[in-house]
Amino acid sequence: MKTKILLVLFLTAFLLSCLNKSNKTEENTALTPTQKEEVNYVAKGLEYVMNTQTLLGKNLMTAIQEKGTVNAIEFCNIEAMPLTDSLVKDIDVSIKRVSDQPRNPNNQANEEELAYILKSKEALKNETKVLPFLKEQDGKMVSYYPIFTQSLCLQCHGNTDTQIQPEVLAKLNNLYPNDKATGYGEGEIRGIWVVEMQKEKQSIN
Repeated sequence: MKTKILLVLFLTAFLLSCLNKSNKTEENTALTPTQKEEVNYVAKGLEYVMNTQTLLGKNLMTAIQEKGTVNAIEFCNIEAMPLTDSLVKDIDVSIKRVSDQPRNPNNQANEEELAYILKSKEALKNETKVLPFLKEQDGKMVSYYPIFTQSLCLQCHGNTDTQIQPEVLAKLNNLYPNDKATGYGEGEIRGIWVVEMQKEKQSIN
């Protein structure tokens, strides 16, 4: 339970710090209408991400505690997407996770998502902040947020020789024969959240 709480708090604090930096303009100048709109959608997308992260984290921790890591892999394989979809089923929003090194080939990042991932990894390498990204596409607002690997994740995403137990690795190989999502270290970027939101009409005073 303590690990889950720390995981959620860390991700919340990091993303909010990124958001705060992206909201600032040089010399404290006022935000333009376009910037106001961007801040709004970045914040909205972040809220969807945190709600999803909390729900998945809670259910994954329960699965690990009740069934162990090996059997908890079934949760990610079968239940993760339905749970994610359940949070946005009644609103015009879609949310997904993609990666440059996916476990499930359905989660392969497209060209633009891949470019953001690579840019974010470079920023992390240079010890600069990894900022969310926002764009308008087909009348909708699409935002990207980085996913950082925590110590708990290394049970299934770490080094295959030293951090992933043989029985866990065997289960992963069985469910995901083309798995690319291993070899990560703590604090590395292993993918992104992609949130697609309906664009809202805003009045400009």
